[in-house]
Amino acid sequence: MLDNDLAQLYGVLTKNLNKAVVRNIDRFPVDFMIKLTKKEYDSLRFQIGTLKKGAHSKYLPYAFTEQGVAMLSSVLRSKRAIQVNVSIMRAFVQLREILSTHKRLARKLQELENKCDTQFKVVFEAIRRLMREEAKPKTPIGFHANKS
Repeated sequence: MLDNDLAQLYGVLTKNLNKAVVRNIDRFPVDFMIKLTKKEYDSLRFQIGTLKKGAHSKYLPYAFTEQGVAMLSSVLRSKRAIQVNVSIMRAFVQLREILSTHKRLARKLQELENKCDTQFKVVFEAIRRLMREEAKPKTPIGFHANKS
């Protein structure tokens, strides 16, 4: 996401968002945030369509990955940014609980499989396949920084 869109979401001015980023630049490695080049920005402006004169910043914008968006919520001081940060922390706790449950389920499945005879082997293998498919990582979306 671009800095001006995130500033609106977090309820701050774009320049204040960018100041917070510069003050905390060590928190934003290249896989969290990049500054668009002139060519990238012009391409993006072309895709958006006709812009009103003076409607957009004369500075090249920052583009943030999902990790950068989460990090922004920890460096900004608006009420909305604080709420987002709290929500992110709660989501991490829920994710940890889900992963823990998944591990317990896999362990119980193994115990059950050890107790049962071979006629249920097909069922257990089908369940394992479903668990593997669920665990596959999703394809990331958004801007990706070149790591060169």
